[in-house]
Amino acid sequence: MANTPLTVLDLVPVSSGSNAAQALRNSIDLAQHAEDLGYARYWFAEHHLNPGVAGTSPAVVLALTAAATSTIRLGAGAVQMGHRTALATVEEFGLLDALHPGRFDLGLGRSGGRSAPDAVREPALVGATTVPAPVVDGLTPGGQGVPPAEGWGRIPARFSVEHLLRHPRFALHRRLLQLPGAESQPYDEQVADVLALLDGSYTTADGVEAHVVPGEGADLQVWILGSSAGISAQVAGAHGLRFAANYHVSPATVLEAVAGYRAAFTPSAELDRPHVSVSADVVVAEDEATARELATGYGLWVRSIRSGDGAIAFPTPEEARAYRWTDADRALVEDRTQTQFVGSPAQVADQLETLRDATGADELIITTITHRHEDRVESHELLAEEWGRR
Repeated sequence: MANTPLTVLDLVPVSSGSNAAQALRNSIDLAQHAEDLGYARYWFAEHHLNPGVAGTSPAVVLALTAAATSTIRLGAGAVQMGHRTALATVEEFGLLDALHPGRFDLGLGRSGGRSAPDAVREPALVGATTVPAPVVDGLTPGGQGVPPAEGWGRIPARFSVEHLLRHPRFALHRRLLQLPGAESQPYDEQVADVLALLDGSYTTADGVEAHVVPGEGADLQVWILGSSAGISAQVAGAHGLRFAANYHVSPATVLEAVAGYRAAFTPSAELDRPHVSVSADVVVAEDEATARELATGYGLWVRSIRSGDGAIAFPTPEEARAYRWTDADRALVEDRTQTQFVGSPAQVADQLETLRDATGADELIITTITHRHEDRVESHELLAEEWGRR
């Protein structure tokens, strides 16, 4: 895997019939396997009020995983900054770095934060009039205003969080995650504060300095995660930070996201050129038929998230097949199910190479969910073996 490093992104999924404790044990076990298999990084996402996802606190899960591994880089993909402060974030990751120096990636996400006037929201609401997104070989990297590359076709698959923002659960999130009357700091200011606290340059307008111990001088890689060419990509580029584009969340906007980041990039002490990682949902098995059986529950799981009801426990194939799908359900998940990479090791590696070449990615992020933990481990093993031969 030397040519293009692979990162694992783990949501700490809870399978139907299981529980959060087992999900955590499974994730730590998978991280140990990923370390042995040569994966470059192991990241944990942050989600709240989702019965099927146990990754509510990246820093806590990272501490547990760091104690069970020794060499693989670990990180948050991403910390949801909309309900956090820069200080709390730097203090948490400063503690981690104090005990396991040089092993952590601090991924900063904008979820739940204040909107910016120039922010490009995730794609338009399913069912609305949209410009179809470019697609090649089952991939949909592209979006409005991005001309298709040579040989690319089109599919109508653009999704937005607009209807989720109107869902009662979103208001509940804000009520439970933020203090009464609190307002999120603008994301660009928040990222600037994180960087200043880390490098020891934070000073208020009237000259008061803040020094975070532990935290200041921590040996962290700071990443920005985003799904569009909006504020996240702009902030990442302006500060010369690494950028992770969420193809697995919004496949139709990945090209505009990486293009926006590269256009905004300014060299920094950390990087002299843009550095991009791109994510994909992946299920690998010995053959395509087996892989597709393992991935049967994915569409139903995505439907539960995009409906606004929250992630369900990941279903068995039998449970997923029992669901009565409507046309609206299918439209809700179409872009995600069409761009999940499912197949034999060679098939999936070919698709990952296509995604890498289409986006110019320096790294790729792999997220895999199956009902059985053993199948998830095997998927990572088979992919690592195939990737290592390329």
